[in-house]
Amino acid sequence: MTTKSQALLNWIDERFPLTSTYKAHLSEYYAPKNFNFWYFFGSLALLVLVIQIVTGIFLVMHYKPDASLNAAGIPVAFASVEYIMREVPGGWLIRYMHSTGASAFFVVVYLHMFRAMIYGSYRKPRELLWIFGVLIFLCLMAEAFMGYLLPWGQMSFWGAQVIINLFSAIPIIGPDLSTVIRGDFVIGDATLNRFFALHVIAVPLVLIGLVAAHIIALHEVGSNNPDGVEIKKKKDANGIPLDGIPFHPYYTVKDIVGVGVFLFFFSIVLFFYPEGGGYFLEYNNFIPSDPLKTPSHIAPVWYFTPFYSVLRAVTYPLFGLDAKFWGVVAMGASVVIIAFLPWLDRSPAKSIRYRGPIYKSALAIFIVSFFILGYLGVLAPTPGRTLAAQICSVLYFAFFLLMPWYTKIDKCKPEPERVTFK
Repeated sequence: MTTKSQALLNWIDERFPLTSTYKAHLSEYYAPKNFNFWYFFGSLALLVLVIQIVTGIFLVMHYKPDASLNAAGIPVAFASVEYIMREVPGGWLIRYMHSTGASAFFVVVYLHMFRAMIYGSYRKPRELLWIFGVLIFLCLMAEAFMGYLLPWGQMSFWGAQVIINLFSAIPIIGPDLSTVIRGDFVIGDATLNRFFALHVIAVPLVLIGLVAAHIIALHEVGSNNPDGVEIKKKKDANGIPLDGIPFHPYYTVKDIVGVGVFLFFFSIVLFFYPEGGGYFLEYNNFIPSDPLKTPSHIAPVWYFTPFYSVLRAVTYPLFGLDAKFWGVVAMGASVVIIAFLPWLDRSPAKSIRYRGPIYKSALAIFIVSFFILGYLGVLAPTPGRTLAAQICSVLYFAFFLLMPWYTKIDKCKPEPERVTFK
């Protein structure tokens, strides 16, 4: 560095911990040597978050959260989205980047969570890190749901109608709670405006704070690795982990490869299949909302469908409460139970490399059940599909509830003392 550059850096360091932060989180943050491709998805999630924020800012410049009808009899909110798509220079690209980015976000996050499940990244001492991750997932679901209403198309309107009405099933406070969420007795302009405010300001602020807490917690306890070995246990005379390498430049450069591959596939979808065959953007959402005309089949976006299937799988009342209430409880429990993984897992081994056949079989059944629930969620319910959803829901919950038992009796291989390369 030149003398002037060094002087400027020293001036900044005296007033802001720039160099120490850089060292603590990049150049002197030691990560395990044996990261594989599964560890791309954390940085990719951060990339997609940036894409969503930047594209969202440009969309807000032209979007109008107004449910009233214009001179052509079309809701202003819907017309503003069409204006962005047809009149704003590059607006179609920004809108598709945002809508495709929402699906990409959940793809990346689901894979990131799956990696944690196969390598035991939620185990001690990373319990709080996992809790922050689950809270981020819940925020993403809230953010996606509120953003889904904003185009004010048919599926946006009726999807919100179905989901908000679910809250009315809660005893005593349900009807009033639904009214508070809507901002009115029916879904209308008040609902659109408060969902817009929450989607653009409130939830992103919480989400960014949780992401920061997630990263800080990660760098405090250190990254897990495919072997599940704690690299901090083996250090050299200088206190540097023997199986660790600086995150920068080694993994920052490696992550660029992951970013390149991701952007390649993201661009293919963005320019050739932005609607994802009706899964990323449903065809009914290109029709202006009509409170007097219900679509033949109402289903959420694909990333909500596994939990929506759990909701629909509950068809019997219990303890004097109707099936709708218990369906809401089951749907909420299917998400919340993920947060208890650190305390449900009793296996002596963290990584799936050293776990026994019982856990591997249980995880495989869980993944298959999750995909089946996701597929059933986009289809109209029939007696056969409801039965399949009930079976898969039982298997879904059994994976978690029986985990303290089957992980304890599972025969595991001994973990190595040092990380290995495969």
